[in-house]
Amino acid sequence: MIIGSGFGGLFTAQALRKAPVEVTLVAKTTHHLFQPLLYQVATGILSEGEIAPTTREVLSRQDNAQVVLGEVTTIDVNARTVTSQLLGRTTVHHYDSLVVAAGAGQSYFGNDHFATHAPGMKSIDDALELRGRIFGMFELAEASTDPADVERLLTFVVVGAGPTGVEMAGQIAELSRRTLRRDFRSIDPAKARVILLDAAPAVLPPFGERLGAKAADKLTKIGVDVQLGAKVVNVDATGIDVEDSDGTRRRIDSVCKVWAAGVAASPLGRQLAEQTGAGLDRAGRIEVLPDLTLPGHPEVFVIGDMASLNRLPGVAQVAIQGGRHAAKEIQAWVAGKQTGRPFEYHDKGSMATISRFSAVASIGKVQFSGFFAWLVWLAVHLVYIIGFKHRLTTLLHWTVSFIGRGRSERTVTEQQIFARVAVQRLGTDFAPSLPPHASQEAPSWTGARTIVPMQPQAKGEGKGEDSRQPSRV
Repeated sequence: MIIGSGFGGLFTAQALRKAPVEVTLVAKTTHHLFQPLLYQVATGILSEGEIAPTTREVLSRQDNAQVVLGEVTTIDVNARTVTSQLLGRTTVHHYDSLVVAAGAGQSYFGNDHFATHAPGMKSIDDALELRGRIFGMFELAEASTDPADVERLLTFVVVGAGPTGVEMAGQIAELSRRTLRRDFRSIDPAKARVILLDAAPAVLPPFGERLGAKAADKLTKIGVDVQLGAKVVNVDATGIDVEDSDGTRRRIDSVCKVWAAGVAASPLGRQLAEQTGAGLDRAGRIEVLPDLTLPGHPEVFVIGDMASLNRLPGVAQVAIQGGRHAAKEIQAWVAGKQTGRPFEYHDKGSMATISRFSAVASIGKVQFSGFFAWLVWLAVHLVYIIGFKHRLTTLLHWTVSFIGRGRSERTVTEQQIFARVAVQRLGTDFAPSLPPHASQEAPSWTGARTIVPMQPQAKGEGKGEDSRQPSRV
């Protein structure tokens, strides 16, 4: 049993393709997400299809693998069962060995209400919403006649100076200064202000002081306002409040904010910790044994962003290598061989792109930046994209965006921008479901309860519940 279709889950399944086992992979999405390129979906370089191939297609030729769509809600390590739900329907799966690779979500450090106005960068939904917000700001600014309103609309704030934040800020700057500079008549997109905020004193801390300084210098040159030592204390619809290192507070007026700071492991980790006695770190990652298993349960592996071991970073290579290690251990157990070998991580380096033709890379003791680092970044990411057709179309879109100045994915819709917040406003009682029998009347994907939207009123009409007209969505 494998939980999750990310790097850890997918590579575990693929590593078991020749093993005499039955593999069931359950995930809450139908796709495998290449998360390092998510920011390129948000800024119109790539479509979601290039970086999110269907999991069923990827594993279609692997006869011993079955893919199940559903969100895992409960793991019972004593009964060896995994319970998943899909549109109100519950399925219980039994396992002999379990690999938990459910990944991590965005962390707002206890301020989850920030998410309403500052989406994260952890899913396709997030990227498409941000695409709509980013391109939408230019459209709204073009239609505005108030200079103060235009300035607020064309101020983009990215929170978090790690790789995702740096890449996002760099692409928004390039988008405004290259791609859109000739497309509007009432505004000058090149005057858009892009701000990169972080409470830390440096850009890209894991890359070291030298590469961090080079990245900050390059960002400044392409028009990004890098503000370090700035802690976010509040986020609302029209701006963001920050506290500088000297304790002073100030406000940045901005409608479009991007949250790229902090991660929180899947809540499944807490379930496993309570049942096995394993500890949890501050990010909710579960402390695993050296072989990536849990205390007293050698049949349960936890890998990737959910596992805490030797301060390993939350990067794709840790998940990939962890998945392959778990697969080898499972095959050894099936063959009756000795298990329990400690996981050995081989660091293949870290890379982050800053802008067109510019990146930083740290591979072992070698650090380099600039155009060569950018080429290496392109090659490495192209190799890890799943499927030849996705690599080919990605390469084509990169050519259009980096050699030219166009972006092939600039279409936005109202659903992209407003769907997440609209679903949140339905409340905790909202639960999408399917009817148990086809004969039931008016089946609804939106749950059992009837949605009652507000209807426009003429001036002077009643304001109570009687003024609402029921409607089934």
